[in-house]
Amino acid sequence: MKHTKRISTAAALTASAFLVSACSSGTTPDTTKIVADGKSIVNKDKWPEKIPTSGLTKNLTLPLEEYMASYEDQVAIEQAATDLQQSCMKEYGIELTLPRAGANPPPSDNDANIERRYGITDRAEAQKYGYELAPALREHTEQPLRDLSDVEVEVLTGHTKPEPPKAPEGTKAGMTLSSPGQGTEPARAEHNGKKLKTGGCIGWSKDQLGVREADPTVVAELAGDSLMQSMQDSEVIKANGAWSSCMDGKGHAGLADPYKAMDQGVTNDGEPSQESIALAVDDIDCKTQTDLVKVWSDVETAIQNSQIAGNKSRLTGIKSQHGKEVAAAREQMGTSSR
Repeated sequence: MKHTKRISTAAALTASAFLVSACSSGTTPDTTKIVADGKSIVNKDKWPEKIPTSGLTKNLTLPLEEYMASYEDQVAIEQAATDLQQSCMKEYGIELTLPRAGANPPPSDNDANIERRYGITDRAEAQKYGYELAPALREHTEQPLRDLSDVEVEVLTGHTKPEPPKAPEGTKAGMTLSSPGQGTEPARAEHNGKKLKTGGCIGWSKDQLGVREADPTVVAELAGDSLMQSMQDSEVIKANGAWSSCMDGKGHAGLADPYKAMDQGVTNDGEPSQESIALAVDDIDCKTQTDLVKVWSDVETAIQNSQIAGNKSRLTGIKSQHGKEVAAAREQMGTSSR
């Protein structure tokens, strides 16, 4: 099963640092090559819906989603941090334009990945794209980031520029090195007569937004556990068996569950074939016939409610902290736009 990866609050605030490291070490990440021709870098029309409005997961949510960061909130925090980092750099006489947040949205709003949590669920999409994402979701807007000098990296990150990866013995000229840069040291004390901020401008932006280094994966891990538990439930096993029999009757033998169909239906080049489209449509028709999505989501809802009851204090704290960060981010963005 393919899951949508999320940028946690902490990761969002340090994303620019990773870009800096990559560009400064002599490589150019895929995210920094091309700017969209004549188009807005951030197109909110492509952002995922908070709650599905079509398909078998229409209006479906899971209890743990209440504690997950929405994509819109993630973008707000990331962009507010970026704005702060750029203004901070100006204080040291450095003009720097960092990538804008929200340019490359994921297909799902949060870590639940509800639209494909139980396999594909939208028949209209399946008829056109099979198991692949719609073309608009496969597009990638790339933003340029110039190579940063040693001192610029230090002002931004609070540490020295990472050393470029060392070529292992026997590496031939021209071979791509995949190891990350390493060997950083604390940054110099000041630049242009001004003391550097603790953690650089990135660390300072976290402080301004009140970001806490809490474990950002707690809710996602609980959601992963609830999915695994649900797959062992007798009702889900029975429903998957009915779905498998339905698929066998349509000429698709040996598929134990929708994830197996997805593995079989995804094409190597990302372009749907007639065979993968036929498989995808039959997959969803069999889900409809067996009521698989409802059975599965009902079971998982019960599991998640139990998880929430057992982790109420921790989850409430995560939700409260996230709310404070989002409020601070939106206030900062409102201030910077005046």
